[in-house]
Amino acid sequence: MIRALTVLFLILMAPATLAKVFNHGLWDQLLRQHVVSLHDGQATQVDYQGMNNDRAQLKAYLNQLTSISRQEFSQWSQQEQLAYLINLYNAWTIEFVLTSYPDIESIRELGGLFQSAWEIEIISLFGEPHSLNDIEHGLIRASGRFNDPRIHFAVNCASIGCPALRSEAYTGIQLEKQLEEQTEKFLSDRSRNRLKENTLEVSSIFKWYREDFEKGWHGVNSLTDFFAVYQNALGLTVSDVQRLHAGVINIEFLDYDWRLNARQK
Repeated sequence: MIRALTVLFLILMAPATLAKVFNHGLWDQLLRQHVVSLHDGQATQVDYQGMNNDRAQLKAYLNQLTSISRQEFSQWSQQEQLAYLINLYNAWTIEFVLTSYPDIESIRELGGLFQSAWEIEIISLFGEPHSLNDIEHGLIRASGRFNDPRIHFAVNCASIGCPALRSEAYTGIQLEKQLEEQTEKFLSDRSRNRLKENTLEVSSIFKWYREDFEKGWHGVNSLTDFFAVYQNALGLTVSDVQRLHAGVINIEFLDYDWRLNARQK
């Protein structure tokens, strides 16, 4: 499914023209009301009960997302397309969790023996059923159109180990600023990214999606290049970066916390 979706996506991606942008207002309201920011936005918790109370508004937003045709999508700017896909992924993830909330401790519980939660086709897009994996890997990542590793700090898998769910909707006009802020805030979180003597301990995100950080985005061709760009957020000195490039500092990947990112009462 992912490969076929990617091919279709590339066919659709003729040069985009400026057109009416998608209104993410309903989603923005939900996020502002029910996402709790921690440590200046380095992490967030979701008030799933509050989201559940406003389920009708969430479903109305999902219906708006579903109503978009391939033709409409193809006419948007690249920034509008990416903002739409990120919001779609995050909103459907919340809806998926709510199908079992409060009797759920991890989104992984929604999967089965032969199918993970991210492989279940819960999303209707362009008149066809899709999974969360289809959206992330088939459209956002594998198409090659966006080639922006910072998306990994924007899409949210409803887990404590994930980068924060931003407390506002992504929009095309603000996307660059939003992605940059998400990246810096995540890298500034010392519970998930830290230098300990000669070891740089970072999130497993950098292990799972390493190839995305080595595809030449802004001249970045390796993890060490990426970490050098964000050395201030990581708390690295010029000397640390030099030692990192020289291989004196090793990179290790931390265990991921798959517990639900629910608001603690």
